[in-house]
Amino acid sequence: MKNFLTAIAITALFISCSKKEAASSNSNQADSTKIIDSINAARTKINDSIKSKNRFRDFSGKHTFTHNLINKKGSVNFTKVEGERDRYKVSGEIRSGKDYVTIDGTANAVSDKHVNFSGTLTQSISEYDNGKPYVRNKPKTFMSKDGGKTYRLQDMVNGSGFVDYIDIHF
Repeated sequence: MKNFLTAIAITALFISCSKKEAASSNSNQADSTKIIDSINAARTKINDSIKSKNRFRDFSGKHTFTHNLINKKGSVNFTKVEGERDRYKVSGEIRSGKDYVTIDGTANAVSDKHVNFSGTLTQSISEYDNGKPYVRNKPKTFMSKDGGKTYRLQDMVNGSGFVDYIDIHF
């Protein structure tokens, strides 16, 4: 009988201790979850503020758009894409008689000297194949060699095999 009471006392003590440890463990876990959530919220806020700022200059606005065989100057408009840094919606054209160049797509500034363009660049120049339209629709790069005043399309050879100088002046 004495052994039986001792066994019950030890069992009761063991059960009461394990319940306290479990409750204590759950409250510590809840506290660490709150801490981690607050750290993640602070990091998200910092990352969002960094993501919306440009790393390079702001290209927003209306700029001059030229082609070496079109006498008139056109214009191209850069509109900042909200929430993304160094990304712009681009649209514009040059027209003179039957000759034209149009640009429509998005541009990403990837360095001080390079802007990557994705979209459509269409041209029709009467001197080339009697004005047959030539479309560039693969990603292209515009590069500046004069400190950012002029960016020139690097894919200069057109569908007729001649060199085009298509420039955006800032």
